[in-house]
Amino acid sequence: MANPRSLVYALYTHWDTVEILVRLSREFAVLTCDQVLSSIAKVSVQLDAEAQGAVLRALVNADILQTLPRSSDLQLNAYVLEFVRGLTREHELGLAAVLQARVAAIREATEALNDGMTGADMDRVRGAANKLAELFRQISLQLDQDRHALLELAENAKSADSSMPMTQRYRRVLEAYDHYVEPMNQMMDTGPQGSFYLYLEDAERALDLGLERLSIQGALYSHRLQLRQVAHQAKELRRFGRLVAQQCADTLLPLREELRQHNALTSAISLLLGQVRKRGLRRALSRQSENSALPVWRNERVFKLQLGDEARAVMAAARQYQPQAVAFPQDAPGDTVQLLEHVDEAGIREYLTRSLPVGSLLDWLNTHYAYLQDATLLRLFHDLQHEPVWHIETADQLEKTTLKTIRVLHHPHRVSIPE
Repeated sequence: MANPRSLVYALYTHWDTVEILVRLSREFAVLTCDQVLSSIAKVSVQLDAEAQGAVLRALVNADILQTLPRSSDLQLNAYVLEFVRGLTREHELGLAAVLQARVAAIREATEALNDGMTGADMDRVRGAANKLAELFRQISLQLDQDRHALLELAENAKSADSSMPMTQRYRRVLEAYDHYVEPMNQMMDTGPQGSFYLYLEDAERALDLGLERLSIQGALYSHRLQLRQVAHQAKELRRFGRLVAQQCADTLLPLREELRQHNALTSAISLLLGQVRKRGLRRALSRQSENSALPVWRNERVFKLQLGDEARAVMAAARQYQPQAVAFPQDAPGDTVQLLEHVDEAGIREYLTRSLPVGSLLDWLNTHYAYLQDATLLRLFHDLQHEPVWHIETADQLEKTTLKTIRVLHHPHRVSIPE
């Protein structure tokens, strides 16, 4: 027997591989070593053959995979298979007879509860309440699993190849409706023939009456609380059963009544919706984008809508539209445009090199090139102070330099020959 902690840890470590193996088990009851290794390679592409074999041995040692006697083939642990199928919504459709047997067991537990209350046997009352709670839990779980299994059948039928014959595509859907949905609808009929609501109503009535009697007798609070909780489970099961039956009928009945034609677009949409239902929107779309591009379920076509000149003329005539005259601005007399000046920057740099050291670069430019515009002087000052061939030092005190039209407050830049 495997260690439960080791099994859970291995399941956490190799969850993606186990999830693929569980889906593969729906087609193959027994798995070969090659099938398991190929599944490991799909999940962990970066692993080599030796590392993939190590993962296989880890799954076997943790008892997730079990070896078959007289064979080298493998099968998934039954508990692991049930657990993963329950979480990933990969359950097979159950039997309607099993559900009917559990519903019939509700009547027996209700009779035991009534007998216990009549004889004031609290042990029997508590035992019957526990049995009812367990039956409610099992029925609710089976209804949820069967609902997802039926939706899976419908989605597989819709997403199948459109060239496949209709009878072959919808064969499993029709069988599920005849052998499961129809008996379940008969069982959940609200009339006298339906046993589901009848037995649940009897159980609710017995639980409410027992709770009332225990309250009058002053029984223990834990006993009353137990009956109240089971009564709430019964009410919730009635609502959930009605919801599941309606959803299954709404899903399969249209397919049974009329086999619709499907093309590649609707098949891809049904397949993607099934993955979104089981895995969630974000995870399903992210996995689709990792493996390949999204299936053929969208078509992007860029087009531009433009109004023709004839329609414009008709609309303008109908609304008596008169275009407004727009006067373009013109230069006012006296406005002068300052043109860019041509400056011999190479000559300025050469002359500055011969004049080094210079105490204030801006004052030196204003003294020797005062005929230039202020913007040109400031640009030359900015360019020359960043030259790497000279040593530039900035003074701490502020000084003012008056140019043609502006006055500059600045720290003088001393320029000298680098040592």
